[in-house]
Amino acid sequence: MQINITGHHVELTDALSTYVHTKFEKLERHFDNITNVQVTLSVENKQRQQAEADIHLAGGQVFATNAHEDMYAALDGLVDKLDRQILKHKEKMKAHK
Repeated sequence: MQINITGHHVELTDALSTYVHTKFEKLERHFDNITNVQVTLSVENKQRQQAEADIHLAGGQVFATNAHEDMYAALDGLVDKLDRQILKHKEKMKAHK
């Protein structure tokens, strides 16, 4: 799984990058066929931090976005949303076979 992280008005620190990688490893445990992940972290104003991700899977694509006051909390919510979507995609793949 290849993870690309970009930031808009955010300095990408090593701690933030490491946090993103550890969170997205959790998704790979649920579904092996994740090929590419594009994560965009942005700050719209001081009160709103936004994280969005676009995941390319075998047989589809998943997109989610989440906003929170804290970037780490925004990433947690984003990974939870993506986890639900990936599990739903995995069940659809099983149902079609």
